[in-house]
Amino acid sequence: MKLILTLTSPFARKVRIVMAEKKIEYEMVVDNPWEATTHVPESNPLGKVPVLVMDDGTTLFDSRVIVEYLDMVSPVHRLIPESVRQRVQVRRWEALADGVSEAAAAIFLENKRPEAQRSPEWIALQQRAVDLGLKAFAEELGDKTWCTGDAYNLSDIAVGCAFGYLDLRFPEIEWRRTYPTLARLADKLAHRQSFIDTKPPK
Repeated sequence: MKLILTLTSPFARKVRIVMAEKKIEYEMVVDNPWEATTHVPESNPLGKVPVLVMDDGTTLFDSRVIVEYLDMVSPVHRLIPESVRQRVQVRRWEALADGVSEAAAAIFLENKRPEAQRSPEWIALQQRAVDLGLKAFAEELGDKTWCTGDAYNLSDIAVGCAFGYLDLRFPEIEWRRTYPTLARLADKLAHRQSFIDTKPPK
């Protein structure tokens, strides 16, 4: 299998961590969809990464689809519970984490535009999503060991990738000071080998 990605994408990192936790081997292909020479649209008509290219040439895209596939094909350390109730809880956390990452990425890209073309209203809308997402993380985590209770799973991976992306792009956001319970979770995740090996370059 091949995984097409950018090294800074929190969504690609989520897939890489799942593959590491489940001990799935793959070839990593770095391709920036924002560059004129990109080949990403040949594998994903939406022009986004990550894209998983399977041995028969079939492609899967959207990180949520990819991680579900990976969790089903490898019996090692299931990351998405089979129980419907628990499964929905995990996917809900993942959706919230992905939403925070998407909003942060939208701010980053908007700030790359010429200043005269930037939309302060758009940036404020996305910043609100980040702020409220972090608040929801903290409220729902409470005093639990992991996002959904006592077991490490996809919800923790997704949230950890959102934390990592905020640290990469917006180190000035002091979310650790505001939410010490999230800081403890982030520190615990940062010590896992899968997170260490996939830390995005600055």
